[in-house]
Amino acid sequence: MTHTIEAPVATAPAAATSVPARTLLAGGVVAGPLFLGAGLIQGLTRDGFDFTRNAISQLSLGGPGWIQVTSFVLTGVLVIAGAIGMRRVLHGKPGGVWAPRLTAVFGASFLLSAVFTADPGAGFPAGAPDARATSMSWHGTLHMLSGMVGYLALCAAFSVLARYFAADGRRGWAVGSRLAPVAVLAGFAGSSVTVVAFTVGAGLGLLGLAAVTARLARA
Repeated sequence: MTHTIEAPVATAPAAATSVPARTLLAGGVVAGPLFLGAGLIQGLTRDGFDFTRNAISQLSLGGPGWIQVTSFVLTGVLVIAGAIGMRRVLHGKPGGVWAPRLTAVFGASFLLSAVFTADPGAGFPAGAPDARATSMSWHGTLHMLSGMVGYLALCAAFSVLARYFAADGRRGWAVGSRLAPVAVLAGFAGSSVTVVAFTVGAGLGLLGLAAVTARLARA
């Protein structure tokens, strides 16, 4: 008599074949500090760059500009990874649909900023007019628009996350999530006076996202 032995089909559980949510959220935690740290080091070491006159985006220009372009790409990828982890953690909870989506839009804006570079001006890079640019190129315009849409999406994401924290009984985090957009928008409004206000507003947005993502990772 012949016996036929059938080998069981190996099916790996979904958890074993996917990246853990906490690992994805870690990407969202490190994205902001990585971007700001890279910008700070470059701004202090590149000739002609002045934080009181130049935006971090302008570091994409010139010979070493590839470093800032890489920073934009890495930050975008990490923020999107954090958004995916956020979706898993918040599934079925208040804000579980739109907070991850809006955060992913914010991450995508960094990828677009890597493709469409800012315009030179205010003496950077070397050889650029000393005055601030009065007109914008097509790629400079797209760079500005992608950043604007991205940060508006981030502000909306903070507001949605405030709902989650409030429902979870974390009043302090809910208040902080509501105040973060105010700080970001105030910085952007002050950019007409000084570029430092813009840098501070953008930096607070990135650090705020890192903080709330870290809190979600501990949930």
